Amino acid sequence: MEQGNEEGCVWKGLVAGLAAGLFASWAMNQFQARLARVTEGVKNPAESVALQSEEQDNATVKTARAISKGIFGHELTEKEKEPAGAAVHYAFGTATGGLYGAMAEMAPEITTGAGLPFGAAFWLTADEVAVPLLGLSKGPRAYPVSTHAYALASHLVYGLTTEISRRAVRQVLR
Repeated sequence: MEQGNEEGCVWKGLVAGLAAGLFASWAMNQFQARLARVTEGVKNPAESVALQSEEQDNATVKTARAISKGIFGHELTEKEKEPAGAAVHYAFGTATGGLYGAMAEMAPEITTGAGLPFGAAFWLTADEVAVPLLGLSKGPRAYPVSTHAYALASHLVYGLTTEISRRAVRQVLR
């Protein structure tokens, strides 16, 4: 497609997706924090939410630790682990949103379902496959179904928010 063409402009889709991915990462965190508060004191759901949150934090912190050590030769201190893990979470969510935004320009049918299929695919490939394969968490069978449901719901929030935000930003970039 031509650079000046308003429809199918990949760089505009990338920019819209990056902004949407960043916002969706924040929305996902807010959803998880609220769900943890709502389920606090409830026996099984709270246990599952706590397990998933702990595991997610461990995966992002492990990634941040590897990046810090491998690229900068710096071992993260206890004080640095939480913000470094958050930075990894936001960077990954932003980059994934950017990829989604660019792909939406080339194949608009991926936006079908208001981002929910995207969120489900992101959950499946990242949480269920990549994170365990990279040794950042235990395998999927090590967790109860409720933990997988919590993670899926979180990624559905991410996908829906990414698509709604991407559309809004893309309208501004017309």
